[in-house]
Amino acid sequence: MKIIRMKATFGGLDHRELELKEGLNIIEAPNEGGKSTWSAFLRAMFYGINTKERDKQGYIAEKNRYQPWNGGAMEGVVELEWKGEQITLRRGPKGNTPFGKFEAVYTDTGEPVGFLTADNVGETLIGAPREVFERSAFVGQGGAAIDGAPALEARIAALASSGEEDVSYSQVERRLRDWLNRRKHNKTGFIPKLEEELAGNDEIAGRQAKAFRLAQEARREMDKLQTEHKRLQAERDAHLARAMAARRRRWEEAQSALEAAKEQVDAMEGELNRYGTPPDKATLQKAQGELNQLNALHTSRKQAEERLEQAKAQEGEATAAAVDPLFPDMTPDQAWEQASEDAQAAGEVPRCGGLYAGGAVALVLAAGSLVLAFTGVLPALWMGGAACGVLAVAGVGLFVSAALRKKRAGALAAELLERYEAEDPQAILTRASAYREACVVAGQAAKQREEAQQALDALLAQDENTRKALLELVHPFAPTVKDTFGVSAAISRALQLEERLATAQVKLEGAEKLAASLPRPEPVAADPGVEPRFDPAGTAARLNAAEGELSRLRSGLAMAQGELNTLGDPAELELRQEEAREELERRQTEHAALETALKALDAAHAGLQARFSPALNHLAGDYLAKLTGGKYDKVSLTRQFEALAEEAGGLQPRRALALSQGTADQLYLAVRLAACKLVLPQEEPCPLVLDDALANFDDSRMALALECLEELGEERQILLFTCHSRERAWQEGR
Repeated sequence: MKIIRMKATFGGLDHRELELKEGLNIIEAPNEGGKSTWSAFLRAMFYGINTKERDKQGYIAEKNRYQPWNGGAMEGVVELEWKGEQITLRRGPKGNTPFGKFEAVYTDTGEPVGFLTADNVGETLIGAPREVFERSAFVGQGGAAIDGAPALEARIAALASSGEEDVSYSQVERRLRDWLNRRKHNKTGFIPKLEEELAGNDEIAGRQAKAFRLAQEARREMDKLQTEHKRLQAERDAHLARAMAARRRRWEEAQSALEAAKEQVDAMEGELNRYGTPPDKATLQKAQGELNQLNALHTSRKQAEERLEQAKAQEGEATAAAVDPLFPDMTPDQAWEQASEDAQAAGEVPRCGGLYAGGAVALVLAAGSLVLAFTGVLPALWMGGAACGVLAVAGVGLFVSAALRKKRAGALAAELLERYEAEDPQAILTRASAYREACVVAGQAAKQREEAQQALDALLAQDENTRKALLELVHPFAPTVKDTFGVSAAISRALQLEERLATAQVKLEGAEKLAASLPRPEPVAADPGVEPRFDPAGTAARLNAAEGELSRLRSGLAMAQGELNTLGDPAELELRQEEAREELERRQTEHAALETALKALDAAHAGLQARFSPALNHLAGDYLAKLTGGKYDKVSLTRQFEALAEEAGGLQPRRALALSQGTADQLYLAVRLAACKLVLPQEEPCPLVLDDALANFDDSRMALALECLEELGEERQILLFTCHSRERAWQEGR
């Protein structure tokens, strides 16, 4: 795959374009110049933006970090070549989702690429999911180190062992452990459930005895509670009779308050609607806002008047500048046509060669006639003299005519150049061009004056319409108002009355609700003649408690009896026990077999590691030898993806922490390049993106790295973003 062109509105990139070539592309930009942004943009075009990601302390989510600085929408275009086809990818906003809209078309025809979607475009074109791409071919700023992401580990291990990307130790192990957990995992596995079932059946007999005992106790407690329940009922009736009398008093008081509230509302409505009914509160508040806007409108009108005067002055200056006495009342095209004709005339050289040639021929013939006369060819000497004279006069006349024509042309050219105050014919055209430009400027100034006049007229109309609308609004309830001051006072008074009326209506509503909540009391019930031992709440609480206790006892008795009825036949229980024991034995056998399979899989995986590690280590060692000029030529990678380097001829590999920073960077770059080649598809290899990956390299290390990248660029496209000029200087000096 090769990227041809990118265009982005993304973070600090404002409609920026970047064209790329095959092989190694060195893109130089200063810090904060968009290097990392271009890298992030390319990744987002292939894999989208994670909209579920949220800002954290010290970290800004991509959807917020790369919002365009110009305030526009996040969007981009990538043109690329893949499998002989040129494809254009486009992403843009979809609602509030950045990069939610996706489109893939064939560049030449514009036809959609049916097999590419927003979700699969990266994995289809690059040949790997996002996390594998980021940990192999995408080396972001400070990201030269490689880690053991599950997807990358699985893919590297599968490719190194069998060449099949779908074969994954971790997947098989996970599946076996899932099966193992289904049989024995806490309380949810088959085995714990069967063991629990067997243990539960042993409890049934004990439950039967307990249920019988609880039923006997419930019957005894119910007999004792019945007497107390009857006494509490009588005390409740006594409290009820006294409460009915108090309720009647409250009802009569509520009726009186309701009548007073109605009278107050009627009085307020009469005052508010003395001349007419005002509009609703929202309309009046809106009108107040329009009054406030009139002041702002006055300021805007003053500004518009100033802009109009400025535009008129500019129009006058431009119009005066567009006047040229050489082109009176001419359009720019007419002036150009005249200037073109005059320039041609001023530069034209008259053609006099024919006249000069004719004069010469006539003089030659005149001389010939004399020769003929003297040699006796002609019958008389006078005939030769006459012919000579005529021909000589004709020849001289032609020469004179040519000289006159040339003189007239020169005089015309001088006159035209003097008229235009020009040194050459081209200056005539230059003056016509200046006239054309002055006319264009004058036209633009006239348009700006018209626009300024229209803006002022609109503001004046808006002011007039607003004042008129406000007067029309208040006249129905304030007919004497004649200006905006009266409008303001009328609206304020109406709003105050509305507020007072609203308060009175709220009071009335409260009185109505209170009256409605107190229905007309029934006749007072007879007092049973029992003196309550407790207050009403205490009596009610104890009565409810007694009823609740009776209900609980009845329920407990019913539950105990129901449990005795539902415990089942003992013979059936024993049959269930036997079936559960057989099922438990079978599941335990399966569990043992799965444990054996997991042990065999672990052993196979250990062998896989022994086969996989040399492949990656050998390839990384080759790259490290190129990057270090042969100083280090061996690499070993632990299962935790910690890289070790060994010097040529050395005996002991060295950890990255024991190396210099420059050598450690070379080591991790070598591992990255090896992982990229091993993990990613070699058919249509995706570009390698390096963001300041060589920033910590000195000049010699940089030169070795660039030589290695140029060699690698024969296989895949490489994008090297850098803030230094040395990489470009090295490439240009090659």
